Amino acid sequence: MTSTTRESDKTSARRTREPEQTRQKILRSAFNEIYRRGFQSASIDRIVSDAGVTKGALYHHFPDKASLGYAVVDDVIRGHLLARWLGPLAEETDDPLAALQHAFEVRGKEVQQHEVELGCPLNNLAQEMSPLDEEFRARIEAVFDAWRDGFASTIERAKAAGSVREDVDSRNVAAFLVAAAEGSFGVAKNARSLEMFRANMELLAEYLETLRARA
Repeated sequence: MTSTTRESDKTSARRTREPEQTRQKILRSAFNEIYRRGFQSASIDRIVSDAGVTKGALYHHFPDKASLGYAVVDDVIRGHLLARWLGPLAEETDDPLAALQHAFEVRGKEVQQHEVELGCPLNNLAQEMSPLDEEFRARIEAVFDAWRDGFASTIERAKAAGSVREDVDSRNVAAFLVAAAEGSFGVAKNARSLEMFRANMELLAEYLETLRARA
């Protein structure tokens, strides 16, 4: 391979990366803006200024504000939320129920003040946009579904391991846990209380102990 060919390949690789890097910068800025102000109040001008790009660059990747919002749900919020709640549950363990309890305990310990003040970004958008935009509602529901599926799968693994009672309905418990976690964010946000959120996460971990099979 000649030096000219190598330089051409490098240039081509840079050109391939640069649009994706620009897209990611826009998405990060859009997420921050939407998280702080809500989707309807989010400003395209602030997003492009924060991202350091032009409006032309933004509209090259996202034809309108709605498509940008959908991408924030699909590409930012979904990955962040599922990694936080479900990532640790994918690890092999002899006691999946304990792993699920630990996920709630860790979430309570690691939550930051700004998260309590701003709330859960997924729940915020569900409250704001699901009644107004079916596309938003469907995308948000897909994230909730994946979250519930992850919890239900963990509970099923715990049943198979003999640590959860056979009469436990995994899907119903998973739905309750997700609703309780999001409800906890909502009431803690209104109260601006870290302690309230942390106490609820501890109680949910304790509730999971009631599902445990007894010898």
